[in-house]
Amino acid sequence: MFGAFGAMAVVMFLIMIAVDAVFLWFGAKFAKIEDATFGKAFIAALAAILGRLIPFIGGLIAFLWIIKTVFNTDWGKAVITWLFAIVIAIVIAIIMAVAVGISMMAFL
Repeated sequence: MFGAFGAMAVVMFLIMIAVDAVFLWFGAKFAKIEDATFGKAFIAALAAILGRLIPFIGGLIAFLWIIKTVFNTDWGKAVITWLFAIVIAIVIAIIMAVAVGISMMAFL
């Protein structure tokens, strides 16, 4: 039974990384970073997990450095990529919340 929970945790972790990678990939495309691929975005999202363990300011700098290094770009495009990835995540979260809220209202 505990093995199933462990396997589920690994699957959920990979799904979380993939979703983060999609947002980063779109952000990199928006920032017009050359050679921005989903694979690079996945690596950046995976490496950023370590950046989240550092307190906020250090984590932010670490995350921007990871984006800058993985996508081989400058600091400005790394910031644009990060900001756009956050905006996309917020917009999708709002859309999903509205969709769930509407379906919940229909249920009632």
